[in-house]
Amino acid sequence: MELHIKDATTADIPLIQTLVEKIWRPTYQAILSSEQISYMLDLMYSTASLTRQMETQQHRFLLLYEGENAIGYASYSTTDAADIYKLHKIYVDTGYQGKGVGRFFLNTVADRVKAAQARILELDVNRYNKARLFYEKLGFTITGEKDTHIGNGYEMNDYIMQKVL
Repeated sequence: MELHIKDATTADIPLIQTLVEKIWRPTYQAILSSEQISYMLDLMYSTASLTRQMETQQHRFLLLYEGENAIGYASYSTTDAADIYKLHKIYVDTGYQGKGVGRFFLNTVADRVKAAQARILELDVNRYNKARLFYEKLGFTITGEKDTHIGNGYEMNDYIMQKVL
């Protein structure tokens, strides 16, 4: 398997949105209502939102490729604490899960933030998302819980997880 990673720009937003429809929606359809999924997709993955994340919030987006095919995306950024970076998103096509691809992608992000002097990589994961087990296998531990009101009567119910790098 020939995996490589590309730094994404605003020109890649349509590709990210295609990956979102293929990966994100199926990930959450057993956890969230279709109405909440549609609301969250618009909130987090509209062109305006992704542009704001990249340009204003300074999120670094990465695209994961197997050969010429885009099979995943991730984003991360600094936090108010200089030694903690936040992993906002990491998703891999379901056809590539369980094959070490997610581990490769997450380890690449960890290596990049460690090179930028991060000591901790933090993420939020839905309490019912099976990805929590994947993160635990890679050394993340639950450090707390948070419920975030996102509007329209919806909440994100997450675990906060951290990994010491």
